[in-house]
Amino acid sequence: MPARIAFIHTVGFLVEDFRKRVREELPAVDAFHILNESLLQDLLRGAPLPLVYRRVTEQIQLAADAGADIIAVTCSSTSPAVDTARKLVRQPVLKIDDPMAAEAVRHGGRIGLLCTAASTVAPSTALLQAHAAEQGRSVTIMPLVNPEAYQALMAGERGSHDEQVRASALLLAREVDMLVLAQASLAHLQGGLATELACPVLASPPMLMQALKSQLQQLAAA
Repeated sequence: MPARIAFIHTVGFLVEDFRKRVREELPAVDAFHILNESLLQDLLRGAPLPLVYRRVTEQIQLAADAGADIIAVTCSSTSPAVDTARKLVRQPVLKIDDPMAAEAVRHGGRIGLLCTAASTVAPSTALLQAHAAEQGRSVTIMPLVNPEAYQALMAGERGSHDEQVRASALLLAREVDMLVLAQASLAHLQGGLATELACPVLASPPMLMQALKSQLQQLAAA
């Protein structure tokens, strides 16, 4: 029986994005997707964090009950809930930005954190600092948030979103050694930015896929 991976999303278009990634990179895997857009929407509206995180944990438990062997949460804003969920389910639960954060602090002293959702700043900063402490490194996190770009994306104006993100990236890159695209919704810009900017540019989805491959190997060897 093929291994089963559950993806938990808070942004609709990421469902098809990750379906495509699974088809291309993990064709033998049985994958399914859970989408709950209200989670990120409520965070952006200022809903109490414990209430939203509880609902994220419930989504993870649903994925576990559905027989997932591995669970991946693709929303950076909700990643703190993963720490709680890991204590409640037996399956490995991956944060989308864990591999990216580990790589960023390994090579960057001044890390630019580019976001379009304000709710991403605090959890992503905390995750970077946690990885830095784990590696015994000292890093400076420099966040830049462009909420207008997020609003453009949600309105279906992808071109405007991309232009605004690029402008923010060019500005932030002048001050940092490493640029982190904090959300999966920015990942499609990584290639273009990497050719324009003097500093390395990291995006989370491709690094999550590599982490999933590693987890699958561990499952097969167990």
